[in-house]
Amino acid sequence: MLNCEPLGEPSFVTLLVVQDVGIVIRRSRPAGGGLVLPIETEERAKRRALSVCQDHMRKVVDIMRKIPQMVDCFMREDEGSAKELYAEIRKAEDEVDAVRRAASKELAEIGAILTNREDFLRFTNSTSEIADYCEGIAFRLLEIMEREWKVPNDIKEGLAKLSNDVLETVLRLRETALMLNYGSTKVLEKAREVELAERVVDEAYRELELKIITSKLDIPILLLLRDVIQLLEDTADKAEDSSDAARILSFAI
Repeated sequence: MLNCEPLGEPSFVTLLVVQDVGIVIRRSRPAGGGLVLPIETEERAKRRALSVCQDHMRKVVDIMRKIPQMVDCFMREDEGSAKELYAEIRKAEDEVDAVRRAASKELAEIGAILTNREDFLRFTNSTSEIADYCEGIAFRLLEIMEREWKVPNDIKEGLAKLSNDVLETVLRLRETALMLNYGSTKVLEKAREVELAERVVDEAYRELELKIITSKLDIPILLLLRDVIQLLEDTADKAEDSSDAARILSFAI
């Protein structure tokens, strides 16, 4: 004979209690209707998602490190090394895209257990754009070199400074991403460093932009150089945007 009886837990609604030959089967769920999931399950999902995002960030930094090297080739007019670097950047960009897709797949597989997965996706998608900008910068510098267009040394030096300042901003972003393992306070401190580094980039960009505009360069060279420094400035802006995404993410981890 089957007997059904309610459980005494006030915060749960009992679906069924079956007593048959001394065996008791109990299945319950919260009064609100959702499934009961262990707390450690969500924590484990967060660690998985965070690991994927940090691996993606590492590959983005690897690409960004090649941009000052590309500018150095540009200053020395070393077209052969520049072509090799550009090929490496293209390959690295493909790897970043592959990791981004893998991150999206990983987050999709985690599913509803991770309630803030959109924040992880926002951070990953934002940092992916940095890799896209780097490829555009390298392409334009190589085009100038292949056409043997001459660029004044002061503009080359300004470009070298700007590229190093942008790299510094992205490195500060990487540190911000690493601090996601240590709580929101550390993340906020590092995100502030990203903001300060981005301001340095803004100043260098404006100074170099005026040099290019007031130079006596032909229009095609001038336009390409403006594109290069604009992409560098956009890279720093995107790093700042990504640090904002990391701030939001830190409150949910």
